[in-house]
Amino acid sequence: MSAQGSPVTGVIDEDLVIIDFGKYEGKTVKEIADADPEFYQRLVSEKENGIFAIRRQRDKSFRLYINPLTNMDQ
Repeated sequence: MSAQGSPVTGVIDEDLVIIDFGKYEGKTVKEIADADPEFYQRLVSEKENGIFAIRRQRDKSFRLYINPLTNMDQ
């Protein structure tokens, strides 16, 4: 991750943010970056379009979820 942070998760470490949708549900953003670089690049692109956001759960975990008002193929 660069000094500016992740292009997907910003200042939050990619290994702390869990995907909350699609075929990678339950995996961290870091795991996706390593396993499927193409999908990771898609996350980078969709982040710029406001397709998803990160929220902190009650258990203090971070979840990447799709904004229900947008459209991203899963």
